[in-house]
Amino acid sequence: MQSSGHRFRDVEHHPLLADNDSYDSSSSSSEADMADRVWFIRDGCGMVCAIMTWLLVVYADFVVTFVMLLPSKDFWYSVINGVLFNCLAVLALSSHLRTMLTDPGAVPKGNATKEYMDNLQLKPGEVIYKCPKCCSIKPERAHHCSICKRCIRKMDHHCPWVNNCVGEKNQRFFVLFTMYIALISAHALVLCGFQFFSCVRGQWTECSDFSPPVTVILMIFLCLEGFLFLTFTAVMFGTQIHSICNDETEIERLKSEKPTWERRLRWEGMKSVFGGQPSLLWINPFAGFRIRRLLLRGKKGGPEFSV
Repeated sequence: MQSSGHRFRDVEHHPLLADNDSYDSSSSSSEADMADRVWFIRDGCGMVCAIMTWLLVVYADFVVTFVMLLPSKDFWYSVINGVLFNCLAVLALSSHLRTMLTDPGAVPKGNATKEYMDNLQLKPGEVIYKCPKCCSIKPERAHHCSICKRCIRKMDHHCPWVNNCVGEKNQRFFVLFTMYIALISAHALVLCGFQFFSCVRGQWTECSDFSPPVTVILMIFLCLEGFLFLTFTAVMFGTQIHSICNDETEIERLKSEKPTWERRLRWEGMKSVFGGQPSLLWINPFAGFRIRRLLLRGKKGGPEFSV
């Protein structure tokens, strides 16, 4: 590599892969190939947490709809709150799916080959880094995830609840997921408060289609779930917005890494993550989603399962 005029570094001081190395380059994926495949992480803990997230949202929707709203005598109260809660639930689960199934910014595996290096046309003396774990050239601000087994650009953290890393390409959907979960949790707590007051005032007669003990148990569990989810997601939402506005990931903050990049602060950071000027598209998890493109992905190569 000295003849190339640039330097190569990595954390564990592994040499650059040579032509006769045993690494199977056929297992690596190019950027174009990655863009044409569905991203999914085969992690047992993550898949269990993702399923639990959906079940908890479905449980909350069941209690709100069938225990509190449908038995209500106030028609417009039931309709307005039912439509609002279910819309927020759909947006939350859609944001969850897009966070889970979107490539967070994975660096192609095994691209640290001599041929690839020669094609980079690096300047003399320029330092580049190789990840010894996934054998890839490590871009600036990329970190290796031991669960995804890939280097992720602008990796913030790995979240088991979405079974994926939060990185450069899916941070927007993760922020929306935490926001909508916080909103439906707060909405559920408010509805529970009104329902308890209504039931106590009416002495639990015609309060619900379920018996009073069952109604109380279902609503207590919903209150506990709503309080825990509201606390967790509200804190996470605030942390994510703070990180975006300061252009600093959670890993960079914990490691106290000094910024070597041009920081995009406040609105510039928000626009870089959510895209363009402030608009309703910022809070729309369906923005940029195309069913036709997804079908073409399936025909082209099927879903990609991270290894």
